[in-house]
Parts: sequence; structure tokens; C-alpha cells
Amino acid sequence: MTYPGSRAPRLRVVAIADADSFVKWSAALLDRVPDISQHMLLVRTPLVVSDAQKRSALAGTRFAEDARSVTRIAHAEVASWLARDRADVVVLAGRAPFVRLMGREIDRLAERPIVVSGLPGMSIPALRGALEYRRHSDLVVVHSRREVAAYSRLGRRIGVTVPIALATLPYVPDADAAAEGAPRSPLRGTEAELLNGPGTDLVFAAQALVPAAHEERRRMAEILRLAAVADPSRRVVVKLRSRPGEVETHEERDPYTDLLEDAPENLVLSYAPMAEALVTAQGLVTVSSTAAIEALGHGVPVIVLDEFGVRPELLNKVFEGSELTGSAEDVIARRFRHPDALWAAANYFHRPDESIWWDEVRDLVALRRRGLLPARTVPRPRGGALHTAWHRKSVLGAEDRTITGAIAGFVGAPIASALLARKRRRAASDGREWRDDASDFTLAPSPLSEPVQRHGLVIR
Repeated sequence: MTYPGSRAPRLRVVAIADADSFVKWSAALLDRVPDISQHMLLVRTPLVVSDAQKRSALAGTRFAEDARSVTRIAHAEVASWLARDRADVVVLAGRAPFVRLMGREIDRLAERPIVVSGLPGMSIPALRGALEYRRHSDLVVVHSRREVAAYSRLGRRIGVTVPIALATLPYVPDADAAAEGAPRSPLRGTEAELLNGPGTDLVFAAQALVPAAHEERRRMAEILRLAAVADPSRRVVVKLRSRPGEVETHEERDPYTDLLEDAPENLVLSYAPMAEALVTAQGLVTVSSTAAIEALGHGVPVIVLDEFGVRPELLNKVFEGSELTGSAEDVIARRFRHPDALWAAANYFHRPDESIWWDEVRDLVALRRRGLLPARTVPRPRGGALHTAWHRKSVLGAEDRTITGAIAGFVGAPIASALLARKRRRAASDGREWRDDASDFTLAPSPLSEPVQRHGLVIR
């Protein structure tokens, strides 16, 4: 009970994650919330972060300051751990099937917390699978006015009524916001200062899936090499999210460590946190990474490369109208730019007072405590126990050592492969590129060893 003049107890919040991008997102999201008791569970899946990835993902947050606030855990232990911890709020941070699997563990609890899930970066266009698999959350967090509108429209169209809440993208600094509630602006400094960031590096934010075609990835590597050759006095830093042998949220084909052969000395690889790489950045180059928004928030200008077009498969249609797109020649000449102000306000640089997701969470906690908020439970799959086992196996891979999981994997893998092949054929016949919308079951590769240097490239 809270008495007059006393302080309400802090809410207990637990994040549950596995892959690097979701660990970074959930840690940064909770770091924005003051006066909470927090913990993070890293569930062992084929995508779970290595120790090095964990340090990078948690850098600069309260989680990094307290090693006891992060626990590695097996899937079979999650429900019992949560039952002992009795969290008020659980943030499910992972790919869509992971969120649903963890939702089933929460359904086993006698005292149910508020369940929050969300998307860790830019999420335009709105994808059916991304919303469908999170529909049993009490709240889904997105990061722009445009995303709130897009996912709300999608929910109405497909009959998914989960509440959508706006949160400031947690990698974007707060310091630029005006006290009177003006829009968050990525534009700062004098006209001369706007031309460049604080340093001299051209930082390239690499992505596992974009571009996907082998020749396009080779072309990207060649553009970076040409940018390095154009000015040997300044570095081109290829910012990678995983070392060779580590895994990411998405499996990477044609890694830049293989493509950047015969690189000049000033073309280097970096596994440092993005915030650290931006300290020495003149500007950032990407095809479609959320790192573009992070850079702009730190006052670093950007080029969104349009060499391969602007289309949904490249995840870059969100940048239409931004004035950030540029050519290979712009990259080589380092002609960085800042966004159009109206685009920025609709896309990730809204007013701070519009970020109300935590207010909504507290309201939901109050309703749950009063018995006025029914649970959003995950229904039993139509395929019964075998379907449940297949879903678990598809997320956990070799970490699922159950007999039912082994049977489901043996039976289901050929079926899943056939379904995915059918999707790809349909997309090809329609003249479009097939894209995973995060709803497909995919078994991730097992982690390998960690070589730290290849092809003579400098790695810092």
C-alpha cells in the first residue's frame, strides 16, 4: 500500500531477448525509463548474442553497469524464473516467432505481467507477420508517427486489435529537444557545420540482407573501395555487427569480410558500438539501416545509397522524400546530407511529448492490478502438439533437446522448405522479389568459431 506522501514502489521490468539487434533495442528502450527495477534474460537460441556482441549491444546503458542485471537462460527455465521474479512488465524482444514462443511461457504464469513487444528499428512498410505474431502482447511499440498510422491501418485490415504505442527510437539522443516541446530535430549547428559530422571517417553501416544479390553486394564493396582510394588521408570504416563466426538476427550471405579483398590501408572493419563509431564520423552511408536515424540524432549527416533503386525489398522506401538519398558518386565524394524537416517530423524525430508508450504501460499495469485487463493469451495452434513442437524447434534449433522437437524438426523441415520455395516461385512469377516478413519459421545456423582477421583487412 502507498500512503500519502510516500513513494510508489518501482515497477519491475524484465526484457527477454536473444539476437543482437533486439538486445540493443530493449536495453536502450528501458534505459530511457527512469526509476524502474530492470533485468534482462538472454534466451539461448541459435541467434543468441556472444559475449562480445552483448557488450556492444548494452554499451552506454544501465545494463552495462551491472553485470548481475543480465542472465543467460535456457528456454525451459524461463517460466519458472519469471514466476519467482514476479515482474510487473515483460518486454519481449525478438523476431516474431520468438515473441510468440515466449508468449506461451508467460501464459503459464499464475500472476501475469503486462507484455510489451516491439520492432527494433525502422519498420516501414508495415508487415502482416510482424503484427500478427505480436497480437497477443498488451502493447506493441513502434518509433514514428508514420509507423503508428501504418500498423494501425494494417491491424484494422487484418482484424488485429493490439494497441500500438509510440516511443522515441532509443538510439536517438534527447539533448536536441527544445524545452517547449518543439519537434525533435536532427539539424544542428551552423550551415558550415551541417556539411560534416564531428570527425573524418566515412562510416558504412553494413546489413546482412540488404542488398541481397551477390553482384549488388560486390558493387557496394567496390564503392567503398573507391571512396577509400579517393582520399587516402581519411578512413572508410565498414561497421559490422558480428565477427566472422558470430550470428545476427538475419543470416548474412556474401559478408563484406569476403568481398573487401585488396582493400587499401584506410579501409578498415569495425565491430565497435555504432555510437562509438559515430564519434569519429564525418558522415554515414547505408542502403537502409536504422543507423541512419541514429547518426542523424548524433548530428552526423547521411547518404542513403540509391544505387540499387528504392523498393520495399531494400527496406528503403521509408526514405522517399527525405532528401537523404544519393548516388555512388555522392558517396565517393562524401557529399553527405541532412533530412527534410517535414519528413523528419513524421519519421523518427517527433516531439518528445508524443513518446507516450511508458505512460500507456503504467496505465495497463494499474488495470491489470485491478483485475480489469483480460489476458491476451496465445491460442493453441491448429496443428496440435506437433505444430507446437515444430514452432519451438524452429526458434530454438539445437537448443531444443526434446523428443517431440526432434520429431517435429524431422517431419516439418521438408514441409517448411517446400512452403518457402512455393512463396519464392509465386513472387518470381509475379515479377517481384520475395521477402521474409518475419512470420516464416526459419532455423538459424549454429554459431561457429570466431576468427578475428581475414584478407589482411584491419579490424579494430
